[in-house]
Amino acid sequence: MIESFGASDPGCVRSNNEDYFLVTPSLGLYLVADGMGGAQAGEHASRLASETVSEVLQRAPRPLTPSILIDAFTEANRRVMEEAKADPELDGMGTTLVAAVECGDEILVASVGDSRLYTYNRELKAVTEDQTWVYEVGRRLGLDETTLKNHPMRHVLTMAIGVANPLRIHSYRLHPSKNMQILLCSDGLHGVITEAEIEQTLAAKDSLEKKCQKLIEVARARGGPDNITTVLLKAG
Repeated sequence: MIESFGASDPGCVRSNNEDYFLVTPSLGLYLVADGMGGAQAGEHASRLASETVSEVLQRAPRPLTPSILIDAFTEANRRVMEEAKADPELDGMGTTLVAAVECGDEILVASVGDSRLYTYNRELKAVTEDQTWVYEVGRRLGLDETTLKNHPMRHVLTMAIGVANPLRIHSYRLHPSKNMQILLCSDGLHGVITEAEIEQTLAAKDSLEKKCQKLIEVARARGGPDNITTVLLKAG
């Protein structure tokens, strides 16, 4: 049994929210998407990709197989690219996407871009790996962490839904222990507050709702330069 809660906030700078999240216990699906693109294109991309993943899972035969999220992400990529090509106002739109789906005793995870999934069971662990210039280029060049944190390319994605075909998808399999917490979030959270602050919040004896709200409050207190989205799960 999985307990879950999700929340999103536009932050302190942006007037619109291009993030999108789903908490769908009936499907065992939980995801976060962070859209990008001019006008309303980012909002459209994140919603379209998320709803496509949900639709693919709804149609999928049971029991689910480990490849289901890969298929769903591939279809989301196809649809976002197709709509961007058909409508000039949506040209260049894309989105990050991180999703977790219950599959028997496992939780299947897939990610594209830099929205992240963490687990917490006495200590915080990042499960996903960012597809960004910092992670895929900068660190391979041997640049130190201080340089990477201030590098002008630090926010550049190397992969996103809707911008490349074939799509490079990272996938993982979790075997959650009792009371393990799983956090999915956009970079409006993890790019603004420290992992120590995330860990401290998850360690508290609060409800999932209160923890999500606290994480958003801390990110806003740091200036909230981007949209902030959190989805928090707890294994029973």
